[in-house]
Amino acid sequence: MDFFKKPSVTETFVDVLLCAVPIWLAVMIGLLIGWSWRPRWTGLIYLGFRSKLRFLWTAPPGFGARRLWLAFTALSAFSVCRTLWSRLGSSGKKSEASGPAPVEEIETFSRGSDKNREKIQDVVTEKDLEHLLHLLEAGNANIEWQAMMDKSTPNMSYQAWRHEPETGPVVYRSRTVFEDASPEIVRDFFWDDEFRPKWDPMLAYFKTLEEDSKTGTTIVHWIKKFPFFCSDREYIIGRRIWESGKKYYAVTKGVPYSDLPKRVKPRRVELYFSSWIIKAVESRKGDGQMSACEVSLVHYEDMGIPKDVAKLGVRHGMWGAVKKLNSGLRAYQTARKPGSTLSRSAQSARITTKLNLDLVETSRGEEEERGRAVENARKQKEQFGVDWKWIVVGGVALACGLHSSAIGKALMVGAGQRLARR
Repeated sequence: MDFFKKPSVTETFVDVLLCAVPIWLAVMIGLLIGWSWRPRWTGLIYLGFRSKLRFLWTAPPGFGARRLWLAFTALSAFSVCRTLWSRLGSSGKKSEASGPAPVEEIETFSRGSDKNREKIQDVVTEKDLEHLLHLLEAGNANIEWQAMMDKSTPNMSYQAWRHEPETGPVVYRSRTVFEDASPEIVRDFFWDDEFRPKWDPMLAYFKTLEEDSKTGTTIVHWIKKFPFFCSDREYIIGRRIWESGKKYYAVTKGVPYSDLPKRVKPRRVELYFSSWIIKAVESRKGDGQMSACEVSLVHYEDMGIPKDVAKLGVRHGMWGAVKKLNSGLRAYQTARKPGSTLSRSAQSARITTKLNLDLVETSRGEEEERGRAVENARKQKEQFGVDWKWIVVGGVALACGLHSSAIGKALMVGAGQRLARR
């Protein structure tokens, strides 16, 4: 369990230093480009670097290079110290805030009026489930997916794709197979906010805002940590689980919440959709047992970051995040020994809605009908449409014939034959 300990001061300092390297490189490149327009500055700085920066310390007082260098160094040290202090000083507060919500508080939400209960039931509806089925099952074949990753470990395999629509954020799809894991424990693992900070270092704060004990619909408040040069992100998430046999459809999405107004910091992510289908599959051990669990995920969100930068960050950190996820699941399996007490979040994961199979069949039928309509339109276009290729060929032939008078001669011969018959 050493993996889940709080990061030490040294690790935090190294993380801050690594994040500062690209910024310092950009600053130095910008300074060099700016100074290159002034030949006297370029020559003096070249001499300074050749003498291993001794020139900066022995420069005349009026030159100002020493002051510039000391100013940048002081600002950098101040930024690093401030970041370390804020992280260390707020770690205790965050740990207290991210602890389990009091049972009395959650029960207060559950015992709300019928009007509030109807309101929370409308947060995540079957329309959102249809959207999930469209992206992962019914309409999956009609979407152009780009392969991103295909890796595996002894107890887990992972595949990932992405789709870049013309408008909106990039859509990511993945398929993860966990060996020796049941769909029920994977379902509880994804829902368990109390356990999540042990394997997800980005989650700094969580709280259950509202809960419906009938449908299992919950509204949760998340704050995720981002690098120090970006503000943290805030999420108001509505989530719900549908069940069909041993197959679970979990839908989570960003929802509005008037009781918690937006702030400047942390920045709220309003467009958010992250949902998955969990089911048992045959193990790759080849023993014919359904002892593995498959998780098909679709995810997209608008974090307010340029698309290219977000894609680079996702691609760079994807495999590391998946390995942490797998380690977290194995630790969760160990913690869930017989007789152990379930967290409130894990208990809410067991409140599911029976899936209407007609909805699944309707979604698939609509996709098949849409596909047949497209195919029929294509066939009609081929049958009744104008073949412009032959029109072009005929036009070229007509033009050549008129130019060579061949058509005119043929017409005259035909007319003479008809006159001779008369």
